[in-house]
Amino acid sequence: MARVVVALGGNALLRRGEPVSAATQRDNIRRAATALARLMEDGHHLVVTHGNGPQVGLLALQGETAGQGRFPLDVLGAETEGMIGYVLQQELDNACPGPARFATLLTQVEVDPRDAAFDAPDKPVGPVYSEAQARSLQQQRGWAIAPDGPAWRRVVPSPRPLRILEIEVIRLLVDQGVTVICAGGGGIPVVRRPDGTHIGVEAVIDKDHASGLLAAELQADAFLMLTDVPAVFTGWGTPDQRALGDVTPLELSGMDFAAGSMGPKVRAACDFVDRTGALAGIGALDDAAAILARQAGTRIDPVPGFRTVPLQRSPA
Repeated sequence: MARVVVALGGNALLRRGEPVSAATQRDNIRRAATALARLMEDGHHLVVTHGNGPQVGLLALQGETAGQGRFPLDVLGAETEGMIGYVLQQELDNACPGPARFATLLTQVEVDPRDAAFDAPDKPVGPVYSEAQARSLQQQRGWAIAPDGPAWRRVVPSPRPLRILEIEVIRLLVDQGVTVICAGGGGIPVVRRPDGTHIGVEAVIDKDHASGLLAAELQADAFLMLTDVPAVFTGWGTPDQRALGDVTPLELSGMDFAAGSMGPKVRAACDFVDRTGALAGIGALDDAAAILARQAGTRIDPVPGFRTVPLQRSPA
């Protein structure tokens, strides 16, 4: 069977404008699980990652509002991995017949403490605000803030992932046929200390870059990033807007994409394709099977015409 790493975007699990409530998230996760179950019915073996931006921001806000003090982002990241992973694992089990073969794994991801991202926070987390609300919270809580489309959000450091500490455990589970849910929210950010031990840091790793690293380490046949838009577009939001179908990393390198949304996905896709020569796809959650069949979304290959037929199952 084909091994496919699927990264569920935060907007695929919680759409813009929706309340960050347990009921809303479960409804959206159930929808995601149904789409993933269709891929599994087609014979693909999945490894699933997910975003956590709205959830980690909400937990941070709840802790401060309740007067409980501020929990560090690595701890909040671990909380969201468990919270989202639990519901996703349960809904996958509900959507798939037969015995449960799903596991959620807390995943530590090593970053460089000297990464320039620590001096230039740019990763949006938490709810959206008006500019006035964001400015007020900036003064009250010492947040860094930035525009996110027409709204404003808190932004935090987002260093590049270097190493997945639990990669051997993930390989062991995958080789036994387990559908693993891991590296949620990009994984728990940790740095290596001089004595070789690790400690968490105040950051949120980009989920797409961590997922691309995971896909490459697992030698995946394909890497899918599923979100709330049907494809990668050039000229987004303009009269010249155009969806990209089959495209190469070289072609994408000459295009500009939004740093806070599509840009990281495109870079992660290109990094994966350059490293492995395998297929990367970006598109809507409900189009997951069609992306692998080359009938929807944006498909990134090493060279033009590299793969013109749907992804086939690998020998079991």
